[in-house]
Amino acid sequence: MEDLKITYKKIRNDEEVNLLIEKGNAVLGVLGYTEHSQKHAAKVAQTAGKILKDLGYDKKLIELSKIAGYMHDIGNSINRTDHAHSGAILAYTILKERGMDLADAICVASAIGNHDEATGTAVDTVSAALILADKTDVRRNRVRNTVITSFDAHDRVNYAVLSSVLNVNKEKKVIQMELYLDDSMCTVMDYFEIFLQRMIMCRRAAEAIGCKFKLMANGNKLC
Repeated sequence: MEDLKITYKKIRNDEEVNLLIEKGNAVLGVLGYTEHSQKHAAKVAQTAGKILKDLGYDKKLIELSKIAGYMHDIGNSINRTDHAHSGAILAYTILKERGMDLADAICVASAIGNHDEATGTAVDTVSAALILADKTDVRRNRVRNTVITSFDAHDRVNYAVLSSVLNVNKEKKVIQMELYLDDSMCTVMDYFEIFLQRMIMCRRAAEAIGCKFKLMANGNKLC
């Protein structure tokens, strides 16, 4: 790819990156968090890339968003607390060592460092795509707890999601998340209560790339 020495394909197959992702996933498993494996990393990468592709952004930004998407959770291998910041530093070091252009490596690191709702926000195009892709990856098979009666609020909400689709309308400049929830597990309001900060973050991320963010749950417009 022109002007990009390090591609998503290379990072997807990078042993060090994959070891960091799997260690982070193992750490979060011990702590009782949902799945954060290579499957989640790849889904976030593909979704981030698709958002920018559908909006007509250039190939370089699409590729950088996919790289950021795949690497965004490697900081969990260090500690869940401040994982966005430690992950950004890890990512910058790895990408620089692999020969990525410094400006591109900084762009990816900045996106990773700003992807967590506790401390970050969309600061550019790549970070906006990463945030939207990460915060909308809600699905039943990310729940690792097998005992439904012991679910916490986040387990219950994730498990209740029967389907989740993110649609991009370039003409109307709308990014819309469509959810279908099992009402016996979680109501629409339960979802909104648990993920309110994430949805606000998605709204701001969409605005950063000139779009509106809309959330539909079981046919009802929430925002």
